[in-house]
Amino acid sequence: MAAEKVNWKVLIGCLVVVYAVAFLGSIFTPGNTDSDWYDAIQPEVTPANWVFPVVWNVLFFLIAMSLYFCWNNSRKKGKIMWVFGINFVLNVFWSFTFFGEQNVSGAFVVLIALWLSIISMIYVAGKVDKKAGWLLVPYLAWVTFAGYLNYLIVFG
Repeated sequence: MAAEKVNWKVLIGCLVVVYAVAFLGSIFTPGNTDSDWYDAIQPEVTPANWVFPVVWNVLFFLIAMSLYFCWNNSRKKGKIMWVFGINFVLNVFWSFTFFGEQNVSGAFVVLIALWLSIISMIYVAGKVDKKAGWLLVPYLAWVTFAGYLNYLIVFG
């Protein structure tokens, strides 16, 4: 079985798009994670602050790779753009709502929509390319954990 040739333009484009989303979301975080507000609302099971950027960088790389495999193997590029695009908007909107607005209840609602959008991404990506779908499972797991933390902040 021959190795698949890398489409460098598409790969770089996917990385740029996904890390641009990461950058937009990160705009709302500085100053909040080292604040009295954030310290006061953190559940005990919250990982150390340094864990979040490490995990998110790995997840964004996996999301970019999933997008790359979908883009290369799909004839329905519009569907790929919609399902990933909606997720990207929700991802940034959660950061804005939680950190920018410090609205933890609103962020929990956004997180539910984000979680459902990840399920949609996994389904659509998996139909195009199984590995593209599997690459998104860690993202779902992490957002599920983030949802648990957000739940504890709101209802705990």
